[in-house]
Amino acid sequence: MELLNGIIRAYPWGSRTLIPALCGRPAPTERPEAELWYGAHSAGPSQLAGSGRHLDAVVAADPQATLGDRVAESFGGRLPFLVKILAADQPLSLQAHPSLQQAREGFARENEAGLAVDAANRNYRDDNHKPEILIALTRFCAMAGFRPLDKTRELFAELDCPACERYLPMLEPGPDGEGDLRGLFTTWITIPAEHRRQLISAIVERAQARGQVDDWIGGVLRTVVDLNKRYPGDVGVLGALLLNHVTLNPGEAIYLDAGQLHAYVQGMGVEIQSNSDNVLRGGLTSKYVDVPELVRVLRFDELDSPRVEPIARPTLAAGGLEYPVPVSDFSVTVARPGPFGWPLDHDGPVIALCTNGHAYCESAGTTLRIKSGEAVWIPASDPLATLTGPGQVVAVSC
Repeated sequence: MELLNGIIRAYPWGSRTLIPALCGRPAPTERPEAELWYGAHSAGPSQLAGSGRHLDAVVAADPQATLGDRVAESFGGRLPFLVKILAADQPLSLQAHPSLQQAREGFARENEAGLAVDAANRNYRDDNHKPEILIALTRFCAMAGFRPLDKTRELFAELDCPACERYLPMLEPGPDGEGDLRGLFTTWITIPAEHRRQLISAIVERAQARGQVDDWIGGVLRTVVDLNKRYPGDVGVLGALLLNHVTLNPGEAIYLDAGQLHAYVQGMGVEIQSNSDNVLRGGLTSKYVDVPELVRVLRFDELDSPRVEPIARPTLAAGGLEYPVPVSDFSVTVARPGPFGWPLDHDGPVIALCTNGHAYCESAGTTLRIKSGEAVWIPASDPLATLTGPGQVVAVSC
C-alpha cells in the first residue's frame, strides 16, 4: 500500500482551474490540465510516492503479488485498468475506441509498417481495447452513442433545413425496419470539403433560429452552433446531429463500449477505463484523423441511453454506490467510508481515489491519508486494507 503520484496530461481542451481546484493547488495554471492519470500505462505510469518507482515496473517485477494470480493470468501480467480525472473546458475530439481484437490487429499492423508508437499518424498505441465509464464530479456534458432514429427524424423535422432533404431518406426504415446510419455518417464524412461547409452553414443558420427553444432539440442545436464556432465546417458538427446529448449531474455516469462514437463536451469527472490509449478520431480536433479506420471500428446500432444506473450498497459505506459495467477489466464503487470503515474486499489490485475532502487507508498497522485528488495503490498481496474518514472515495478494482 502506497500513495501514488498522478501524471498530468496537458491537452489544449483541458481546464486551467478544475483539476488544480480539486487538488487544492493554485489556479489558474499556466497550461490547461486535461487529465490526471493514476495507473500503469506506458505512456504515463504513476509513481509510488515512497519509492519513486513507476507502477508499470512494479507490476512487471512481480505480477502475482501486485495483481494476484487471477488477474495476472487473465490480463497477461498487466494492470487491466486506468483511472483518470478528466477536466474538459472545450469539446474533445469526435472519437471511438476499438474492440480487443481490432486493437490487437491494428497494433500489430502499425508495428509491421514501422510506425513509432508515439508517431502523430498512429492509431493504435497499444494492443488493448478501451471501454470506459465516466462518473461526473461537476455538471458534465457529453455526446455519446447514436441516438435512436425516431428521435433523430424528429430533430430534422423540427430543423426543417432544405439542404438536408437529400440525406433524410437514409434515416427512414428500410425493408429490415432499420435506417441506414452507416450510409448517412459515411456519406457525411467523405463529401467534398466545400460541399460539407455549405451543408453545415445551412444547418447552422436553421439551428440558430430554432436553438433558442428550451427543449432537448434546442439543446442539441445550440451545441451544434457552438461546435461550428470552434471548428468551422468540421465533420464533427454533422456527427453531433446524430448522437445522444447527455448532461450529467455529480454522481451520474455514462458507459461507452468499443465502437461507440462519442465526444465529451465540458465538465470534470472520474474516467475509469481499460489500460489503453487507443483513439480513432473523426473530427473536432487538430490531431490525426483516419476516416476509413474510424468507420471500420464504429458500431452503427442505436443506443437508447449511455447512462449507467448505480446500485445502492448501503451496507458497504455511507452512500455506497456500485456502477455496473459489462467488462471484467474493472469494477467501480463510490462511497464515503465514515468512522466505521469500508473494508476493501478484493483479491486483485485496487486504486482508491479521493474526490472530495479526505480519507484514510489503513492496512497492517500503517495508515495513509489521502486528500481530494490523491490516490493510493493497494496491491493484491495487501487484501486487508480498510478506508475510513469523511471524504468521498472512488475505489477501482477488478
